[in-house]
Amino acid sequence: MRKLALAFVLFVSPAALADGAGTYATMCASCHGAAGAGDGPAAVALNPKPANFADAAFWTSHDDAQVKKAIKEGGPAVGKSPLMAPFGAALSDAQIDELVAHLKTFKK
Repeated sequence: MRKLALAFVLFVSPAALADGAGTYATMCASCHGAAGAGDGPAAVALNPKPANFADAAFWTSHDDAQVKKAIKEGGPAVGKSPLMAPFGAALSDAQIDELVAHLKTFKK
């Protein structure tokens, strides 16, 4: 019997990733919520809960480099949840920079 390997490819249109807001809406909001409060629909099933980017305390304990590393390499790369997937293969460094800039707009 031959084994059949299936590969699932996530296709996201370039237009959806044109800026930080589009990237966030497409790739992050399902877990982190529309307003970045860590309360997206998928967050219900996650433990630990996703980061709350609207909480000023988050930004006092996380710098840009740490946030970029978490996005690029996933949560375990910065000592956070293994449920945070790495997006470095899907996003360029410039897109990650734009995404981090957008995350900061949630800060109160």
